[in-house]
Amino acid sequence: MKIAIDGPAASGKTTLGKRLAQALGFLFVPTGAMYRAAALAHRRGLPLEAVDIRVTEEGRILLNGEDVTADLASPELDELSSQLAVDGAVRARLVELQRRLAQGRDVVMEGRDIGTVVLPDAELKIFLWATLEERARRRQREQGGDFAEVLAALRRRDERDSTRALAPLRPAPDAVFLDTTGKSPDEVLCLVLKLVEERRAHLAERAHP
Repeated sequence: MKIAIDGPAASGKTTLGKRLAQALGFLFVPTGAMYRAAALAHRRGLPLEAVDIRVTEEGRILLNGEDVTADLASPELDELSSQLAVDGAVRARLVELQRRLAQGRDVVMEGRDIGTVVLPDAELKIFLWATLEERARRRQREQGGDFAEVLAALRRRDERDSTRALAPLRPAPDAVFLDTTGKSPDEVLCLVLKLVEERRAHLAERAHP
């Protein structure tokens, strides 16, 4: 079973994805971290065709076999990864690697174009949302900084992600829209686990009418 989670920055995709994958025993693939790893490779001067990014069962991010997980949590790489995400060659390479990770296995994958581009055949698609102010508060708690600056950075990111010509941020037509504003991670997880149960039951009925 493939589960796609899309949504804007700081909407709760990674928190939900990790906990959902753990609850279900699925592989969790955070594509944002893969783009940050690609940004790190770019900063190191590695040619795109030589970049290989994998996600381990323990959630570690490997760049050409090196564990770079601890190097990815920086605003600079976040910004650079957003800029690289509009590059067609970079996106094509990352989509190839993401589909390879999902091939033949149970996976929870989160990002901005999973349900629309990477895994359009996912059995369950979730589009997470929260107000800009709520997301800015979450990001500030995670990374610190001035609230107004965090808010402005998220607003720029939203604009870039939703207006880019290549794989813009938007819900898949068959995605379940879920507003996480004011909801705890536990509440969101419970809602999505119910959706998984419903989708599994629906798939079982189709397989054995």
